[in-house]
Amino acid sequence: MASSTAFLLPLLFAAASLLSSSAANFHQSTDITWGDGRAQILNNGDLLSLSLDRASGSGFRSRNEYLYGKIDMQIKLVPGNSAGTVTAYYLRSEGSAWDEIDFEFLGNLSGDPYTVHTNVFSQGKGNREQQFHLWFDPTADFHTYSILWNPQRIVFYVDGTPIREFKNQESIGVAFPKNQPMRLQSSLWNADDWATRGGLVKTDWSQAPFTASYRNFNENACIWSSGQSSCGSNSSPTSDDKSWFSQELDSDSQGKMNWVQKNYMIYNYCTDVKRFPQGLPPECNATA
Repeated sequence: MASSTAFLLPLLFAAASLLSSSAANFHQSTDITWGDGRAQILNNGDLLSLSLDRASGSGFRSRNEYLYGKIDMQIKLVPGNSAGTVTAYYLRSEGSAWDEIDFEFLGNLSGDPYTVHTNVFSQGKGNREQQFHLWFDPTADFHTYSILWNPQRIVFYVDGTPIREFKNQESIGVAFPKNQPMRLQSSLWNADDWATRGGLVKTDWSQAPFTASYRNFNENACIWSSGQSSCGSNSSPTSDDKSWFSQELDSDSQGKMNWVQKNYMIYNYCTDVKRFPQGLPPECNATA
């Protein structure tokens, strides 16, 4: 953490956004997709847990598909020595030319920070990674991780604070997810061949089972069913709370995102000139 900015934490994050009281019940809103009993829905549907041991990880997905939306989830990540584990939380469509919006939380040795890995795929093409450390211990309590996806932009939020924005720049030839409905998915799995220090630190199975917990799942979105959107043919939401559909970052939010990126971003594909010797992707130059 940059010590010169530590005093800003109360100002920037004390007013983190709260989830509404209408959080979805996991029994009704999700399906456990794999794990042979390692994923469990608890507390009458208010809590969901995923576990990983040497034999298998586990995962779940939303029953609904979305074509644009604001998705919120409170997650408490794997505590202790989580090196080698990955907790993935993302939107994804089906098919070989899929769209995807990723949060991946890469575990680490006790006392070292988690790495928050983000990526955006359009028509099967990704390579748009940005990585961050967090300004708090994500294993000590639940924190809210949100994805805003509307026709103009994708924004990744942590406790209501934007950490990354990916704008729709189709005008300069950059593909943007807009036609394929996506489902929320999450999984906890072993990736010790790459997750921690490029695979140098392996999973310590004596610490298993590893467990992540979820609560307060909110899906304020256009629901896709039988080839149609609940928002109608114009893909505009008809619910009372539809501000997310045209939401953009105001100057205050932009300032918070700039602060996070200055102090906590540890990788940005848009500055990796060695990776792109023929030139950075066009969206990087457009948003520089």
